[in-house]
Amino acid sequence: MIDGAAVDTRPTKIMYVAEATAHGGRDGYVTSQDGKLELRVAMPPALGGDGNGTNPEQLFAAGYSACFHNALVLVGRRAGYDLSGSTVAAKVGIGPNKQRGYGLAVALSVSLPVVDQDLATKLVDAAHEVCPYSNATRGNIEVTILLG
Repeated sequence: MIDGAAVDTRPTKIMYVAEATAHGGRDGYVTSQDGKLELRVAMPPALGGDGNGTNPEQLFAAGYSACFHNALVLVGRRAGYDLSGSTVAAKVGIGPNKQRGYGLAVALSVSLPVVDQDLATKLVDAAHEVCPYSNATRGNIEVTILLG
């Protein structure tokens, strides 16, 4: 929110559409329309499953970390910094919410070894405004960003 007004983060133009289909929910497999993705999905043991496959939370963590890292490199480049050697790791937690459903929480661990702490904080804040995953989750789930 800027000055109390909600910021519109919707795209003004769709440049790419990813398409995937789930077969069997959390105990089946997922495929992408282009055939580049075909993964077995399974409930993790912590949720009562056998863990013999990936799960939506791992896929979300992979997507968010890659997207946030790309946003970080972009804002770094725009500001004149080479962020080679930087990394972003994501942890995605799932658990029951107060509405008798389930919710997610995300922790992003950002490593920026080539810049000082103050600059790292500014770049991470800027990346959090640029990243589509951050824009999609803002106000919906807790996202914690840790600089290390």
